[in-house]
Amino acid sequence: MTKKFYITTPIYYVNAYPHIGHSYTTLACDIVSRYKRSRGEEVHFLTGTDEHGINIEKAAEKAGMSPKAWCDQVVDAYKELWKILDIKYDDFIRTTDKRHEETVQQIFEILIAKGDIYLGHYSGMYCNSCEAYMDETEAPEGICPIHKKPLTEVKEETYFFKLSKYQDALLKFYESNPSFLNPKFRSAEITNFVKSGLKDLSVTRTKVAWGIPVKSNPKHTIYVWFDALINYASAAGLGLNICEDKEFFKEELKKVGLNSFEDVWPADVHLIGKEIARFHMVIWPAMLMALGIPTPKKVFAHGWWTVEGEKMSKTLGNIVDPKKVADEYGLDPLRFFLFREVPFGADGDFSMDSFIKRYNADLANDLGNLLSRTLNMAVKYGDLPAEGEYKSPLLVKAANVDKAVEEHMSELALDKTLEAVWSLIGDMNRYIDETKPWALAKTDEAAAKNVIIDLIHALRKVAVWVEPFMPATGAEMKKRLAPGPVQKYAPLFPRLEVKK
Repeated sequence: MTKKFYITTPIYYVNAYPHIGHSYTTLACDIVSRYKRSRGEEVHFLTGTDEHGINIEKAAEKAGMSPKAWCDQVVDAYKELWKILDIKYDDFIRTTDKRHEETVQQIFEILIAKGDIYLGHYSGMYCNSCEAYMDETEAPEGICPIHKKPLTEVKEETYFFKLSKYQDALLKFYESNPSFLNPKFRSAEITNFVKSGLKDLSVTRTKVAWGIPVKSNPKHTIYVWFDALINYASAAGLGLNICEDKEFFKEELKKVGLNSFEDVWPADVHLIGKEIARFHMVIWPAMLMALGIPTPKKVFAHGWWTVEGEKMSKTLGNIVDPKKVADEYGLDPLRFFLFREVPFGADGDFSMDSFIKRYNADLANDLGNLLSRTLNMAVKYGDLPAEGEYKSPLLVKAANVDKAVEEHMSELALDKTLEAVWSLIGDMNRYIDETKPWALAKTDEAAAKNVIIDLIHALRKVAVWVEPFMPATGAEMKKRLAPGPVQKYAPLFPRLEVKK
């Protein structure tokens, strides 16, 4: 079997329910996955949930539930939201799955045997919300920079992973694999962090019951982040290579259309939020180096979303529920807005005012109006033309946009992809205004018909380009532009009235 293109979201922590931030990453993976499939590539798209750690214990206790029952409930909410958002993943990994837990335990024992994990004692400042230790450079005031909460001093016996051993190897890896750290502006930040000196990492807890026990020393549970990072490999079937129960892991792989770990590994893209960049860009490749397993080809850390200029929080009551937005305004406009409004990789701000302006300008006016104008004029000339190769200045531009789309998508520049497509849509609207086919038909009907044919063929290309971003819209455009009689249709995107 040829290796599939393997793309992953982070696994989402189930201490709370999903919101627009979780949806953003998963939609991005869905868009890339759909694009690759549209080009004939085989794709394996993984998402899932991170279900261990003290924060899960606390959330479950507060809800009066067992940790597993709490996890099951939140997992159902994620799966339901991904269904509503039309996200087509191939596998959903849970860190409470047997295939994951056994793989994690075996990896831990392998690294103990190699000497890359050793027993010791640790004292440090710990953020309970991040479930991570922080030193004075990361939290100079003893306050978590992400959660703005005081750190807690923790002292305990712990196993350490020899992260320091891989400092030089990581720096050489970054240098020889410049496409690994993304976006490019994050490269210097990560490289400088590693150059500043890596410390061995505490990777077990003795005071957290809800976790994967160390097989050879069960009073220790494996640190939630060490456990979580392994999901990308456990879901890909690493257990088949390293664990004893081969038949179990073979059957698990068959369920997701795979035969071996090598069918998908190494991962082509890990798409994550910037707050977990160091885990994925430093700790994870070091773990893989210790195991002698190839590292992922690319990690891309996107920015954060604020809402109306404020950080999303329960206290402010401004958490955006993507289901509500999709229910009121349509799913495709939401998918479009998130990747048109902000350069992918940068921070962005979600406001309903910006959403409605973008909807009316780009979708109702530019694309929707273009499709309606073209089809209304095409009625005069009978059936819409068959697919085929046509040459004209407009279609030469379209061919150049196709190349630009391919280049931008390979770089995960999702915003630039849409920018290129909308640039052509703008050219097409200007083409109509300049040629005035309705007036041209009075003096040169053949020339007017050629203008319409140009527009139909260019719009068919637009339908293909927008479909990964807006699946229903792309499919609807293809239907309306299919060879044959022109049908009457409602507007693709009715204008939204701005509420005063």
